[in-house]
Amino acid sequence: MTTLQSLSQIRGVKNVPWDEYYTSGHRTCQGCESALALRLMAKAAGPRTIVLGSTGCMYVANTTYYTTPWVVPWMHTQLGSAGSAATGTAAGLKALMRKEKIKEEPINVIAVCGDGGGADMGLSAISAALTQTEYNLLIFLYDNESYANTDIQVSGTSPWGANTTFSPPGRVHRIMNRRWKKNVAGMLATGHPECRYVATTCTSYPLDLQNKVRKALTTGGPTFIHTLDPCPKGWDYDPRYSHELGELAVETGMWVLYEVQDSKLTLNGPSKALANGTKQRKPVEEYLMRQGRFAHFTPEDTSYVQRKIDDMWTKWWVPGVIPFQNEVVT
Repeated sequence: MTTLQSLSQIRGVKNVPWDEYYTSGHRTCQGCESALALRLMAKAAGPRTIVLGSTGCMYVANTTYYTTPWVVPWMHTQLGSAGSAATGTAAGLKALMRKEKIKEEPINVIAVCGDGGGADMGLSAISAALTQTEYNLLIFLYDNESYANTDIQVSGTSPWGANTTFSPPGRVHRIMNRRWKKNVAGMLATGHPECRYVATTCTSYPLDLQNKVRKALTTGGPTFIHTLDPCPKGWDYDPRYSHELGELAVETGMWVLYEVQDSKLTLNGPSKALANGTKQRKPVEEYLMRQGRFAHFTPEDTSYVQRKIDDMWTKWWVPGVIPFQNEVVT
């Protein structure tokens, strides 16, 4: 295993690094939180970083001809290949250092993928990467809950009932997407016990995101972070409200902030307060009705989502992570 970076936790906004490694030159939509997620990620990682981008919003928007916002080395990889590219790059660097072709030093390997490339098509490659414990790498999944790059098609992480180009509400069937959002981070954490770090985060909590990136890069071995990124185009809202919608996703309990480090699970930020009862969850209606993709919802639809979220917080073994129910065995 190659040497790890020495990255301390960031104690407050005044200590956030000034240097930028994801700058101007991209073509993301106004209010795009995925672009902010990559900017925060790059700032936390620092200059000795290689970023591998699978096809998706953050590939197309970041690679106009002769223009890129990436200051650090960047490479494009195929839609389902984030895990494979990360493993191959980490293995290549390790071999070059062993053969003294390049200086032995800590170099971050980060593969970024959207929910289509990470939660759907690339899931098997990510799973394989998380079993390769001899390589240091981070898979960073930015989740805007649709295939936004190809015109907002429904993905495995699209919420129940969301209006997408593949699940438009109709006269006969109002709810076309009847699948519940895929529990990607929970699935990977419980299914890969030798993976030492898995976390969820959201761009509305930037210090949480950056510190989790630093934990992932300094823990050792393959790691995984899943960030929720509000998308003005796909979610249908005014771009000025991206930050507020990210907060509402957490405050209503629809998105849970947590980390699993060396098999120890910790809820973070508002999610921890919701779990221990020091803070009350806001009604999901406050989150859903701020987005045009749920404009077709009836009160019954909203109540259904609320019941599902209530069950997650009251019946799941760990809210948002492990969906099993405790039963007393006699």
